[in-house]
Amino acid sequence: MIAFAVKRALAAIAALAFATAAFAQDYPKRPVTMIVPFAAGGTSDVIARAVAEQMGIALGQTIVIENVAGAGGSTALARASRAEPDGYTIAIGNAGTNAATYTIYPKLPFTPDSFVPIAMVAKTFGIIALRKDFPAKDLKEFIAYAKANPGKINLGHAGVGSSNYLICKSFVTAASIDATLVGYRGAAPALTDAVGSQIDGVCDAAASVSQSINEKLVKGLVVGSTVRLATLPDLPTSTEAGLPEFEAQGWNGLFAPKGTPPAVIAKLNAAARTAVETDAVKKRFADLSTVAPDANEHTPELLQQLVTRDVEKYRKMLADDAK
Repeated sequence: MIAFAVKRALAAIAALAFATAAFAQDYPKRPVTMIVPFAAGGTSDVIARAVAEQMGIALGQTIVIENVAGAGGSTALARASRAEPDGYTIAIGNAGTNAATYTIYPKLPFTPDSFVPIAMVAKTFGIIALRKDFPAKDLKEFIAYAKANPGKINLGHAGVGSSNYLICKSFVTAASIDATLVGYRGAAPALTDAVGSQIDGVCDAAASVSQSINEKLVKGLVVGSTVRLATLPDLPTSTEAGLPEFEAQGWNGLFAPKGTPPAVIAKLNAAARTAVETDAVKKRFADLSTVAPDANEHTPELLQQLVTRDVEKYRKMLADDAK
């Protein structure tokens, strides 16, 4: 009886493995949905659309973008975590949505283990930009103004827990200023209000704010990078501006629900690698001051390491923000 039971168990395992392999071989048979945790027009959305188009070509199926804004990205991640783990629903995330959020919202219906990493697809650079009529011409003057007017400066971001929120937190901490951080349902509406002088400025990524700076709709203050950006050659780095403690270099990565077959993850990873190496994505990223990962940075394991590192990093930085 025992031998028979073992044989049945082994047969079941073999059948499951065969079915999974067959499923992965035929995947994808229909369009794939990529959930973006913010409103259209922001950094994550712009990056997602560039990558999704080329991934779809590599996979032979369309990748449909679904914007799900709210709660700094956690609304979207909750939706993604509940999706069928079949490769037909994936999500783009960053250090905010997939690391900091666990400290800010400790009662979330998902954990880091609710997702399987696919690949990092982009490196981003954080910028502080001000309304064009703000009475400060450089970072030194801005900090002096902020300290003379504690709590009166409003800086917009894409929602508590978003990567833009982390840029804000890093900036005000490094500058030792008291500023009001205003959350929006994405980077685009925050930038719109800065352009309209409804708020004093934004904490944003170069991908979504560079064009507005070049068009002089807002005034670039500083980039949290070690080198100047090609698209914004006149914007000083934090070191050049006298605030080397301000560092804002982030990442965007793709994730699937826990339980997604490894063979499907491998296909998605290969498609992501192919996508970011295309001339179309390289040009789009260059226009956005965004950088594709190096050849050795495309693995799911590397993305998992980034998540693990940043969960701990922001647990310390954002302890006071826990809800």
